[in-house]
Amino acid sequence: MAANVLVWCVWVAAAFACLASALGVVSFRNPFFSALALIGNLASLAVLYLLLGGEFVAAAQVLVYGGAVMVMFLFVIAYLGGHADAPWAGRLSVTRVAAVAAAAAILVEVLVAIGLKAGGDLTHSAHVGGDFGSPAQIGRLFLTDHLLAFEITSVVLLIAAVGGVVLGAHARRLQQEAGEIEAARLPREETPVELPAGR
Repeated sequence: MAANVLVWCVWVAAAFACLASALGVVSFRNPFFSALALIGNLASLAVLYLLLGGEFVAAAQVLVYGGAVMVMFLFVIAYLGGHADAPWAGRLSVTRVAAVAAAAAILVEVLVAIGLKAGGDLTHSAHVGGDFGSPAQIGRLFLTDHLLAFEITSVVLLIAAVGGVVLGAHARRLQQEAGEIEAARLPREETPVELPAGR
């Protein structure tokens, strides 16, 4: 009984931490703080995977996403200088409206899926075998049923890395041009003429 209460308390804490960190990712103006909130989100997801009995998935979540992918994100943020525009500054644009509409559509889809699952027959739940979350099962799913999604994800990460380098080079070039323009606007200091001694 006490173990069930402890598991339930850990689940509630991890769920609230996951939701709070996800809100922090999309609400912080500083991209560095957003990346830190994303690390917290990935860690809380790893705790939820542990509660489901997927130790390998939890370890992969921390090592791959919380480690390698977040190092790439932080490298791109540091390369770009850590500056970001306020998300709702200025007038409403088409991309912002499309982003809100896409987020609302995903929220409706998640709520419908949860509602259909909760409204179904819970007495005939799927059997969870002993190999749940094992490396063999994950590898079999990645290389058979979800091979296309797995390869598309790797290509998208490669495109993101190349795009970060391109954006960083463009931002550095814009900073150099802005510095040259600012230097041209400043009045030049006239060096004083030194007269020879004795005059």
